[in-house]
Amino acid sequence: MANAKIIQEKQQAVEVITAKLRDSSSTVVADYRGLNVAQVTELRKQLREAGIEFQVLKNSLVRRATEAAGLSELNDILTGPTAIAFGNEDAVAPAKILNDFAKKNDALKLKGGVVEGKIVDMDQIKALAELPSRDGLLSMLLSVLQAPVRNFALAVKAVGEQKEAQA
Repeated sequence: MANAKIIQEKQQAVEVITAKLRDSSSTVVADYRGLNVAQVTELRKQLREAGIEFQVLKNSLVRRATEAAGLSELNDILTGPTAIAFGNEDAVAPAKILNDFAKKNDALKLKGGVVEGKIVDMDQIKALAELPSRDGLLSMLLSVLQAPVRNFALAVKAVGEQKEAQA
């Protein structure tokens, strides 16, 4: 018979994982088998700097958490050693960092995840990783919004110079 204290600790762990699954804007599941300690440390450092929580979790606890969070379709990819990155601010950041790291280190395999409450597969995670960051998208939007004003100013200046030349 399992110890009541151990059962309570596991239930608390499942509740914490459930809350992280619900609260994160994106969650990426990866297989880290084959990475050495230095590589995992480097990956954790990159993720931490971006404000992303990265944990190695027991599949049985994650399965219970996905059931509680209504994300039971995620259970299909919970096989083998599983590490999960929880991103709260930028939905693209976990996918981008893990995908870039996986390109340099063949041992890291992306399995899938959850983005904005929807289950996504490995290909969708990779497509998401190719998107520009939030800041990059905002700068693109800003340049698009500035273009008409800049063009108008140049046109007014050209007309003014033309009138001056005629006078």
